[in-house]
Amino acid sequence: MSAIGLETSDHFVRSQHIASLDDQSRDWELVLRESHHRMKNTLTLLGASVRRDFSRPGTRDMSGAVDRFEQRIVAFGRLYQLLSDSDSLTAVSVEAFFENLCEALSEAVLEPAGIRCEAAIESGALPASQCHRLALMLTELVTNAAKHAFPNRNDALIRIEMANRDGAWLCTVADNGIGATGPLQGTGTRILEGLARSIDARLQGEANQGGTRVTIVMPTAA
Repeated sequence: MSAIGLETSDHFVRSQHIASLDDQSRDWELVLRESHHRMKNTLTLLGASVRRDFSRPGTRDMSGAVDRFEQRIVAFGRLYQLLSDSDSLTAVSVEAFFENLCEALSEAVLEPAGIRCEAAIESGALPASQCHRLALMLTELVTNAAKHAFPNRNDALIRIEMANRDGAWLCTVADNGIGATGPLQGTGTRILEGLARSIDARLQGEANQGGTRVTIVMPTAA
């Protein structure tokens, strides 16, 4: 091979290496942003829980309030463990992983807010990295609905579905709340969009008086 050919080949290898490092850097930045955003939301929810349990007029059961607060901290710990442990596996059971995630979300986020959770998860298997990022997105959608969809409702419900249809996994979070009044925006939305791009997925949303429904569409590998 000529010197020019070697130089061109070396340049190609360096370019590929730099592109790989850029991808890793973007992935790491995305994870950091999601982690910071998740901690902010957790502290907000825990703060609301403290105000609700400790500021009620005539509250006497201080021990019970402390126990409930402790149980919720433990529930958040379980949720974060599910969101961080899957990278150690090459593949995971969709049904087992997301049923556990729904239970953790219900215990940590929904039940304390008086919101019921329904889940319909189909069986299958996905790479751990895809499951992990879908779980981060699902958690963001559920937390967002819990915070904003139910200002004055006693029959609040969030339904989570995982279905494999026509060569794609559909991960849906639907609520019966007030319905989004405009396009989703803010830090959470930018993180959702970045996570979706990282797994070649796209977001579909609709809202009306019956509530909001957001679906993550992730094509399966050929």
